[in-house]
Amino acid sequence: MQDKPLRVVVWGTGGIGALAINAIAKRPGIELVGVWAYSKQKAGCDAGELAGGKANGIKVTNDADALIALEPDCVIYVASSPDRERAAVPEIERFLKAGINVVTTTTSRAIYPPTFEPWRDSMEEAAQAGGASFYASGIEPGFAADHLPLTLATQSSRITSVYAAEILLYDDYPTAHALMDGMGFGRPMDFVPGVARPGSIAMSWGSSIHMMADAFGLELEEIRENYQRVAAPRTVKAACGTIEEGTCGAVRITATGVVGGKEVLTVEHINRMHRDFAPEWPTGDGDCTYVVKIEGDPDIESRMSLKLKDPPSAGINMDAGAGPMLATAMRIVNAVPYVCKAPAGLHSSLTLPLTTPLEAFD
Repeated sequence: MQDKPLRVVVWGTGGIGALAINAIAKRPGIELVGVWAYSKQKAGCDAGELAGGKANGIKVTNDADALIALEPDCVIYVASSPDRERAAVPEIERFLKAGINVVTTTTSRAIYPPTFEPWRDSMEEAAQAGGASFYASGIEPGFAADHLPLTLATQSSRITSVYAAEILLYDDYPTAHALMDGMGFGRPMDFVPGVARPGSIAMSWGSSIHMMADAFGLELEEIRENYQRVAAPRTVKAACGTIEEGTCGAVRITATGVVGGKEVLTVEHINRMHRDFAPEWPTGDGDCTYVVKIEGDPDIESRMSLKLKDPPSAGINMDAGAGPMLATAMRIVNAVPYVCKAPAGLHSSLTLPLTTPLEAFD
């Protein structure tokens, strides 16, 4: 344990930010010293109360300079917007140049920095200039379809293929821009969402495939993309909006890495707006399941579910999504001590030690 608590700033007060704020309150080794929000209406609010917990005396601010002047050990960057990476990277580079370490869920493609184009080089330069470290993670990408398969594969003698899937009910996710415009939910069946545009799937999920390919020592030839959808058989209400009958009610997004002409590394998302939509597609062991299948010797199959014992304390009205959101927040909160000790530069799960949670036991 370090001699004194690591001083952190949480950058963003949405669902992940609120969960991070509450988690930090339970970790003696991490001290919250500041919170930033886009919304001017949140400025001056108590951060603990805003996150749905107890008052903590930390006032939310829109003043970035004031928070940087605090010289925190780490920024937990969880700001969200429709154009997340383009907006986030300049801010993250500013922190790194100032010598402030950064952990984030915002730039999910940065979970494997060697493929984080076009910003990799400028971010590396910023990190080296400030002597700071950077790490991006989450539940997926960041763990379930990259770190977890690689960990399971340490048991393998021979591998033919690796398959990783998220099977998740999305009816309680409130981010309309990502789910409706980005993925196509609730839009007409001829609507072209962002994820269906050529190159989008490979850009969004290719980092996991590249990480696995490099870890396995494979020469990746290409990433093949596939986007499927099924119309909603009836109208349902969801947190992101109304899903009208006949509009997109379920999506299946697949990115497949090709090696030696064979499809060997597959990352898939099977997401629905109701449990009984697209019954012909694979289903999970509940509303949230992550599946990994490794064909080889031995064949390995792992199914992981995330369920909270208690309702989320951050004021998030979620059921299936609460577990993955908390897991996403904890992937970076738990990583803070390790990132602060890491050499300057951009890191991934392949370059950091196992980010075992410290002081997590009751």
